[in-house]
Amino acid sequence: MRKLWNRRPSPAMVVACMALLVALGGTSVAAVSQLARNSVGPAQLQFAAVTSPKIRTNAVNSSKVANRSLLRADFAPGQLPAGPTGPQGPAGPTGAAGAAGPAGVVGAITVRTASVSVVDGAIDGTFNTARVERRCEGSERAISAGTSWGDDGSDLKLVTQEVEPLFNPQNQPNGYVAVGGNDTGESSNFTVHVFCFAS
Repeated sequence: MRKLWNRRPSPAMVVACMALLVALGGTSVAAVSQLARNSVGPAQLQFAAVTSPKIRTNAVNSSKVANRSLLRADFAPGQLPAGPTGPQGPAGPTGAAGAAGPAGVVGAITVRTASVSVVDGAIDGTFNTARVERRCEGSERAISAGTSWGDDGSDLKLVTQEVEPLFNPQNQPNGYVAVGGNDTGESSNFTVHVFCFAS
């Protein structure tokens, strides 16, 4: 029967055993650090654990983004094309009336006149009549008119039968025509006075 000796291990043996343990430990760590494919998902990640600096440039492209998963707020201004113009909406309520503006100023007024002689042969209750018209000059417009007679006796039968405005091609008043009636038995001048202002 052989006798076992109670001898201490040599220093070389201790170093060799420690090296063996380290080697075996590193292998096991390496084996643990290699995770199975697709084994890490959303459930294994902490909230906000994946930040922009941890994502490789151009790693996220259209193939990695689900259709219709992005919102307009996810894009910078001007990146999305404008959509077609929508139909016109209904008219809104009428707003309150604004304050009245200042009164307009009429330019200098010029009185333009024209006269005609109205001849009457006898005082018989029948008026002889004549027409006379006067237009403003240049770009002037007419705002009013009046008439007068060359005789002003209170017993004379001289009347103004008609006063009507005249218009230019732009349908703006630029003169007046008047008709005077005479039953005095003699001639009298009938005059139309047109008030014109520069437009």
